[in-house]
This record gives sequence, structure tokens and C-alpha cells, in this order.
Amino acid sequence: MGWMTSPELWLAFVTLLMLEIVLGIDNVVFISILSGKLPAEQQGRARIVGLSLALITRLLLLASLSWVIGLTAPWVTLFGHELSGRDFILLLGGLFLLGKATYELHHHLEGADEDEDGAGRKVAGFGAVVAQIVAVDIVFSLDSVITAVGMVEQLSIMISAVVVAMGVMLALAGPISSFVNKHPTVKVLALSFLLLIGGSLVAEGFDLHIPKGYVYGPIAFSVLVEILNLTARARRERRRAAARAAAGSGAETRTG
Repeated sequence: MGWMTSPELWLAFVTLLMLEIVLGIDNVVFISILSGKLPAEQQGRARIVGLSLALITRLLLLASLSWVIGLTAPWVTLFGHELSGRDFILLLGGLFLLGKATYELHHHLEGADEDEDGAGRKVAGFGAVVAQIVAVDIVFSLDSVITAVGMVEQLSIMISAVVVAMGVMLALAGPISSFVNKHPTVKVLALSFLLLIGGSLVAEGFDLHIPKGYVYGPIAFSVLVEILNLTARARRERRRAAARAAAGSGAETRTG
């Protein structure tokens, strides 16, 4: 842990930590969408289990760096592109995200299913939700660890950054999940974000690198606009409530 006294290594740690948190937003959004399909009493547990498994996966991958690095070696050539094990994992993960986000958008916009609870929301099984979280965790974890290996050499820095980033995501998962599931338009934006992430993963699988800013920027702007819309709507509702209260008070005074 000699890096604790080195300003250069501290800078590397902070930089990697910020990048891990940004990369983890995808995972938090996906977990928020899936956990929202569970009964309210199970949603918090699903988020904790999902992020805990993501942390375990990242630590296991960091503990087997030689195997992870070996995944970047070409396996086969397809359509003129050399595909590695990492590419195959990104392709499968991207296709899964595209399919899952499209499915969720369809059911969110077209209406509820037959198997629903009283609130009009489809009830999913806890095991099925956790299994889907684990499947996507593997993809996000692999991308996260390969990014960490490319940035720093000290394993202790990688592990520290991953653990702290996961703690931050665990703290944010609850509020993000509540916000996404409370506002239908935000949920549509979140699902659209997953579509973009799925498309970028498929592109990465074919060695077509899409800068993260092109993916995160439009969604961040859309979310900001929607937050402004929600704020304006809340203000209008408060004014209407105050006007109704004033009208009711005036009517009582005249009656008296």
C-alpha cells in the first residue's frame, strides 16, 4: 500500500474511481429497471444483491488478470473482423440489453400484462431478476476491469477504486431507482439509455469504439430537461393547490 503516500498514485486512484462510477451508472440504471418489477419489499434486497454480485465479479476478475488479458487475444475472424473472447461477451451482452430494453419499452408503452399486481405493474420473480442482473453484471464488470487494467498497474489501486465506486453506487441505487420508477417519462429515458448502451456494446464487440460522451451526453441532457419539466409541473400544482385553498377559505368566510 505504498501508493498511499504518492500524489501521482492518488491521482491515478481518483481518476480511476471517477471512471468506475461513470461506467457503473449503466449497471445502476439496469438494476433500477429490473428491481422496479419486484414487490416493494424485495426491491432494496435485489439492488443490494445485484451490486454485491457486481463487486464480487469485479474482484474475481481482478484476481485473474492474466485470464482477463487473454480474453483480448483474437479467437476467430468474422466479416473481416478479428473477434476475441471479450468481443463475444460484449456482443452477447449488447444484444441482451437491446432485447431487454426493447421488451421493457414495449410493455411500458403498450400496457400491462395479464400477470399483474393490484398496482398495474407486472410482478417478476426475485430469482429471475437476480439472474438477469448477474448476466449483465458480467459484461459491465469485464468492461470495467479491462478499463482499470489499461489505466493503472497497481492491483491495490484497482481493488480500492472498484470497492469505493461500488459503495457509491450502492448509496445512489435506492434514490435513482425510486426516481426512475416514480416518473414514467424518466423510465422511458432510462430504457432508451439502455438501448444506447446495448448498441455501443455491440459496436465495441466489432472494434468500433464509440466515445462515452456520445452515449452519456444526449441522455444526460434529456434527463436534465425532464427534471426541469418536473420542477415546473410541481410548481404549477402547488400554485393550483394554493389557489384552491384560497378559494375554499373565501367561500367559508362568505358563508360565515
